[in-house]
Amino acid sequence: MAGDLVGCQYRQVQRRAHPEIPRTHASQARARRHAAAVDHVLDLLPRKAPGRFRRVDLEGDAWERSMATLEALAYGYTHITGAVFSTDTWQVEVDLLLREGDKYTPIIVSNHRVARPHSTKKTLAVPTHRLGLSEPLEVGYKLRHHAVDGYRLAFAARALEDMGLNSGRGAAIGQDRSRAFFTDTARFDVESALQQPVPSGPRRVKECATCRFWEVCGPELEAVDEISLFLPGDRARPFRERGIHTVQGLIDANLGEPSELAAAWREDIPLLARGPIKVTRADVEVDVDMEAYLDQGAYLWGAWYEGEYHPFVTWEPLGGRAEAENFEAFWSWLMDIRAKAHAEGKTFAAYCYSAHGENHWMRRSAERFHGVSLKEVEEFISSDEWVDLFVEVKRNFAGSGGLGLKVVAPVAGFHWPDEDFDGEEAVNARRDALAGDEDVREQLLEYNRGDVQATAVVREWMDQGAPGVKPLKTARK
Repeated sequence: MAGDLVGCQYRQVQRRAHPEIPRTHASQARARRHAAAVDHVLDLLPRKAPGRFRRVDLEGDAWERSMATLEALAYGYTHITGAVFSTDTWQVEVDLLLREGDKYTPIIVSNHRVARPHSTKKTLAVPTHRLGLSEPLEVGYKLRHHAVDGYRLAFAARALEDMGLNSGRGAAIGQDRSRAFFTDTARFDVESALQQPVPSGPRRVKECATCRFWEVCGPELEAVDEISLFLPGDRARPFRERGIHTVQGLIDANLGEPSELAAAWREDIPLLARGPIKVTRADVEVDVDMEAYLDQGAYLWGAWYEGEYHPFVTWEPLGGRAEAENFEAFWSWLMDIRAKAHAEGKTFAAYCYSAHGENHWMRRSAERFHGVSLKEVEEFISSDEWVDLFVEVKRNFAGSGGLGLKVVAPVAGFHWPDEDFDGEEAVNARRDALAGDEDVREQLLEYNRGDVQATAVVREWMDQGAPGVKPLKTARK
């Protein structure tokens, strides 16, 4: 499977050794989201057209569909959905095989953002509902590379090449379900990935947090004090190259900040201060947090102001008037508070914890809906009145387990009502909220309320000097 070549490859070993361990809730939710995305795209694909148009939708389990795929290719169908290629060593599912001339182009559906608008870059794309009916045209987008998507296309291209049917290109339909973006499948080096040896033991990576085998791998790593427990993924590579393979080895090496943080991690100390704590303050302060659903739009703009939560939310489908009016209401409210502060001769600041998402959706909302001036948005987010608190936290602290809001806020004394509800759960919950589940809607509002309130608590705590946080001995002067 293409997914086995990305991230932790030791999953292959654990999957064979522990078939009894069920998939996690998060993994099942991701699978449901992907299945829903595929269903949506299949509904958008053309079903009939003049000329030599023949579509077949394959059904059954993976083996049945792999056999049906070969038959459909032999019959020359123009649109083959639900295709599967399978060998003794790998298997790949292809959401659509599109006939182009006497060759076939694999097309996959992904929940990644596969392309982004760009002012100078161009890439080939075609509307999803015109696949096989219109030639791709150049559009102002830049492709984004996601290894697992690339491997899926590369495996499919390899199978087609063996049959003399490879067009040499593939396409991905990402979070923007309305377009398929084309790419050269030769750019994905699947052969090198296949030649990589399967690891003989586990190492902690990002995916471990939601992996069903962590209950097995975790104790194994702890038994040998594996350095990846503290530095997951490639972060431990520089120390491995120096012969340091355990957390205690890093502590004993006395390498300054890395060794100090390893010791802090060992003692469950999440933060160390880099020096005297400084944080931006203003007379009038607002905390902001946004919730979006994939690349379809932002449905919730939450704010904390004068001790109260102010949600601007729509439960309607995204991309239309409801989302536009919701953003305009939030923007007008925020700018009115700003203008009033200025009129009274007071300073103003709006805070966000890691503002990349908010900046993106402020810009995109202005571009798409035109109810708010893009120039006005750009001027605001580039001003000193829009403060990314994460940047200030990063300047003031070193973290033994990261510096995310869920790490820093508890040190500052704030705790979310539902500690298990996170960003991925919010994405899953959005679908239920859209369907009218009032309990889920309230849960999403409480989650967003927690984030904006936590941002305010962290700022106040920093302004008091971050009491309780020990200094980093190797802090820069």
